[in-house]
Amino acid sequence: MLVYKLIEATPMPGTIDSNEAKAKLPEILHHVEAGEAFTITHRGKPIADVIPSRASDRLKVKAAITNILNAKKHKMSDVVLTELKESGRK
Repeated sequence: MLVYKLIEATPMPGTIDSNEAKAKLPEILHHVEAGEAFTITHRGKPIADVIPSRASDRLKVKAAITNILNAKKHKMSDVVLTELKESGRK
């Protein structure tokens, strides 16, 4: 747990040399997970950008759409809706 707190408190620059990136990959990934982005350089030349993944956002959107579509499938009669409405007023 102490290592985690040290990683969390360590500020990271936006540009990282490839050797440093190799040595500090877990720390870099922790920062990326928190929303930061980095450019990895080799001999001063930018070679890669490490950015947060949007895959989890897409999964959340897909789940929300599925839930909405599933909710639309459930048809309720006026009687059931009236009963639900009245039970909510108690």
